[in-house]
Amino acid sequence: MKRAPRHPWNLTPAQAIDLQRRWAARVEAADRLPARIATVAGVDVGYEDAQRTTRAAVAVLSFPDLAPLEQVIARRPTTFPYVPGLLSFRELPAVLDALSQLSAMPDIILCDGQGRAHPRRFGIACHLGVLLDLPTIGVAKTRLVGRHLEPGPERGDWTPLLDHGEEIGAVLRTRPGVKPLYISGGHRVCLRTAIELTLACLTRYRLPETTRAAHRLASG
Repeated sequence: MKRAPRHPWNLTPAQAIDLQRRWAARVEAADRLPARIATVAGVDVGYEDAQRTTRAAVAVLSFPDLAPLEQVIARRPTTFPYVPGLLSFRELPAVLDALSQLSAMPDIILCDGQGRAHPRRFGIACHLGVLLDLPTIGVAKTRLVGRHLEPGPERGDWTPLLDHGEEIGAVLRTRPGVKPLYISGGHRVCLRTAIELTLACLTRYRLPETTRAAHRLASG
């Protein structure tokens, strides 16, 4: 594993935007995965005390059978304001605290949020992946940027999410008759692999089991 970069967290929104623009060049859009994927993790965040406390949850599952292996929670004072497009600066300090409690880092992390499907191509999945030098995927319930056609009705149907002609993600149907998810590569995972791995983490629900397990923990 190469040395991962670091940065201060006490930034203004303008400084955070500047960091996103600079660090987007660090994102690896091609696959650089373990020879064998044995564990996957979901990351989600909730809030307590009228949002004064950030509650980060990580759920680690075996792969491909998706059996629960480890769950951790970390709480940290919320220090960054809510600004769309800058959620990683609000959420990641607590997420990093939670990840540090794991007995071993997972092979891949699925984040509840965007990867490259972001105005500056540096959503929370990219940010976390670059900080840890780990493969990450963005799994979002809503669109932040870009345009797309509606995907087909069946599980696995998808259409590209485009921004000014650039393919930044996929709009993926994970269950017939429900709204699609917005999938994008974070770091060290290409879009096609991100789609395949997201589908492999599904059971009978709209959300992958990684996200569902982390959300249950984060929401308390």
